[in-house]
Amino acid sequence: MPLPKLKQNKERRQRFLDCAIELFIEKGYFDTPVREIIVKSGFGTGTFYNYFIDKEDILKALLEEFADQIITSVNTYYTREEDLYKRFIETKRVSMEVFAQNEKLSEIYSRVAGASESIDKSLQQFEDKLIEFFTRNIEYGIKKGAFKNVPVSPVAHSILATEKFLLYKWIVLKSITKEEMIEMVTSFHETLAEGLIKKE
Repeated sequence: MPLPKLKQNKERRQRFLDCAIELFIEKGYFDTPVREIIVKSGFGTGTFYNYFIDKEDILKALLEEFADQIITSVNTYYTREEDLYKRFIETKRVSMEVFAQNEKLSEIYSRVAGASESIDKSLQQFEDKLIEFFTRNIEYGIKKGAFKNVPVSPVAHSILATEKFLLYKWIVLKSITKEEMIEMVTSFHETLAEGLIKKE
C-alpha cells in the first residue's frame, strides 16, 4: 500500500508547516520553540524529526515552496499570454497576487531577515530563485528583439527590491493596502517596460 503511506507522509509534513506558520505569526519566529510546533501538530517528536532537522529547516521549506508557487503562477500566465510587453507587466501583478493571497508567509518573509546566518541564507536562496527567473524573462525579451539590449542584472535586482519594499509597506508598516501594493508594483513595471521596449 505505498500510495496511502505517501499521502499520509505528505499530510503530516504539511501539518507541521501549517502549525509552524500559525505559531510564527502568533508568537514570532524567535519565540516559537520546536516543541510547540510538535504539540500543536498533535504528532510526536520522532515524527517531526522524520521531516525536519530543526525550526530553520521548516522556514527553509516554507520559503522554497513559496518561491515555487510564485514561479508556477507566473509560468501558468506565460502559457496564456504571448505579448512580451504585456507579459512583462502582468506577470508582476500575478506574482504580487501570490504574495497577497499568502499573507502569513509574506509576513514571515518580511520579518525574519537578519535573524541568523542560516535564515539569511534561506532568504537569499528564495530571492536568488526569483532574480534568476526575472533575469531569464528579460533575456528572453532581448533575444526575441522586443527589449533593448540592457544590462539585465541591475534590472532584475531592482524588480525584487521594489517588490520587497512595497510588500514591507503593506505587511509590516501597514501604510498601504494590499490592492495599492499590487497596483504600485504593476505601475512600476509599466514604466520599466516603457524603457525596455524597443521602439519601432
